[in-house]
Amino acid sequence: MLVGIPREIKPEEYRVGLVPATVRELVDRGHRVEVEKRAGEGAGISDAEYAAAGAEILGAPEPIFARADLIVKVKEPLASERRQLRRGQTIFTYLHLAPDRAQAEDLLRSGVTAIAYETVTDTAGRLPLLAPMSKVAGRMAPQVAANLLQHFYGGRGILLGPIDRVPPASVLILGGGAVGTSAAEVAVGMGADVTVAVRSAATVEQLTRHFGERVRAVAADRRTIEELCLTADVVIGAVLVPGAAAPKLISAKTIAAMKRGAVLVDVSIDQGGCSETSQPTTHDRPIYVVDGVVHYCVANMPGAVPCTSTFALNDATRPFVLALADGVLRTLREDAGLRDGLNVHDGRITCRPVADALGLPYVSPLELL
Repeated sequence: MLVGIPREIKPEEYRVGLVPATVRELVDRGHRVEVEKRAGEGAGISDAEYAAAGAEILGAPEPIFARADLIVKVKEPLASERRQLRRGQTIFTYLHLAPDRAQAEDLLRSGVTAIAYETVTDTAGRLPLLAPMSKVAGRMAPQVAANLLQHFYGGRGILLGPIDRVPPASVLILGGGAVGTSAAEVAVGMGADVTVAVRSAATVEQLTRHFGERVRAVAADRRTIEELCLTADVVIGAVLVPGAAAPKLISAKTIAAMKRGAVLVDVSIDQGGCSETSQPTTHDRPIYVVDGVVHYCVANMPGAVPCTSTFALNDATRPFVLALADGVLRTLREDAGLRDGLNVHDGRITCRPVADALGLPYVSPLELL
């Protein structure tokens, strides 16, 4: 199989789909790999390293999209890339289709087989390809918030942690999964007063076992969440419904009632965001202010630490890439977890949460395969 690795073109995105060690494994198995020139530069990987692993280095993305059987990326294909996709080709990357009708419609028209990292499952029903980037984004969120609390960014002018008799900042984390847990670990380490609001008593018990008295975990409905937002200096949105749009847990009315200079870091923005006031931003223009609340809604947070993120992501995707290269359709038929990642195939939506979110017909992947 011919595997293609184009350079990411999303603004301020420096990760790359595969590292040289995985390229070497593919080549050793008899596959060919084409890598776009400087694709790994942002992650500290040179063209020479890819060439030494057996890849062919190409100066432009067009031949990769034209020839590759399997395209491995990090972020969703942008419009210029989607126009180059074709039937019989497979793309393996983060897609986040639920809030992105334009992308979904383009993928449907192309006839491409599109497998989304974020909906692949393991035998326990977890999301192994979303987890590493969720952990990175979760660890980044309190760091970002601590910076934005400074007066110069419109924040309240306070530190996250305590100083002498001055109390710490109050951090509210919505969601207790990989993002929420990672965010809580860092926020606690920085000395913040941390509350994690989750949906179920079972998650409360799990978080309590993990953190003890260092974190206050509560099972909260929307009304309680809104009340907690009013006393928070920082809110970190870490909610996830696999494949579906993020629930809007924070209303515009609540944002208007929050402390002036409070900070919202909406990690859920990839799936549409958890606040009615959330809109995607980029690393070069990461923030905006609504009713005095500083909003940080960067849709590719881990792209700010591309070296760590690339190697962590590749470690998770590697076995799936190797299996797909040995036969896409056969692997999808045999691997139920990877089949959960199939979002689009042969002009049909094959992920029910995506179909429901977009109001489009759903077809069982097994039926198509």
